Amino acid sequence: MTALGVLYPGHSAEDDYPRIEQLLGSDIRVELVHTDIGEDAHSVGALRQTGTPERLAAGLERLRLSGAEAVVWACAGEGFVHGWEGAQEQVRGLARTAGMPASSTSFAFVHAAQEIAAARVAVGATYPDDLAGLFAAFLRAGGLEVTGVHGSGTVTAAEAGTWGEAEVLALARAADDPGADAVLLPDTALHTAASLPALEKELGKPVLTAHQVTVWEALRLADRRVNAPALGALFTREPIVQV
Repeated sequence: MTALGVLYPGHSAEDDYPRIEQLLGSDIRVELVHTDIGEDAHSVGALRQTGTPERLAAGLERLRLSGAEAVVWACAGEGFVHGWEGAQEQVRGLARTAGMPASSTSFAFVHAAQEIAAARVAVGATYPDDLAGLFAAFLRAGGLEVTGVHGSGTVTAAEAGTWGEAEVLALARAADDPGADAVLLPDTALHTAASLPALEKELGKPVLTAHQVTVWEALRLADRRVNAPALGALFTREPIVQV
C-alpha cells in the first residue's frame, strides 16, 4: 500500500480525490488533509496568505502520522504567485517540515507536461487574467512554451467549485490552440476528475488538470506508476522523462 499525502485548502472540489483514488484501481491511498483557506479570493494577496507555513504545519503533522510517503500542496495559485524560485523555496520548506518528499500543484503541471512531451501548452484558467498570466509565466520559467492563455475571471474558489462538466468543457475549448501539444486547466477548486475522457476526446489531445497532476506528482515522488486510462493520457503513456 502506497499512501499519498495531499494538502488541500478549503472545501471546493475535494471530492475529486476519492474519485481519483478509486480510478487508480491499485493499492494507492490518497490521504487528504484540509488547510485553512483564509480569504477566499482569486487574488495575489489572498493566495499568498493561504499557504503560510503556519497554515500548512498542522496539516503536515497529520499527514506524517497517516503514513504518507510524499506530500503535494494542492493549491496551484498559491505556488505560482511566488514565482519559480519562491515556489521552490516553499516546497523545500514543506519537505523539511514534513520529513518526506514534497511538491506543489504548480510544479506538478510542469513535470506532467514534460512527462507527455508537451513542449507547447495552452492554458485555460478559471482565474482573472492577471493570475492566469502569472501561471503562464511560471510555466515558461519551467521551460514550456505557452501558446495562449484564456482567463475566465472567477473571483473565488467557491465559484469555481460550482462549475459542472459543461463549463469545464467550454473552458477547455476556449483555451485550445492548434499549435498546443496539450491544454492545461489549473485551479484545484475545479471539478475535473470525472471529465478527463470527455475533455481529451473533445480536444483530440492530452488535457492536464489540477487534481490529476497533483496525484500523479505524488505518485512520482513515491516512485510509483499506475496505468489508469480513465485519468487521461498522463496515466496511460510510458514514461518519457524522469525529473
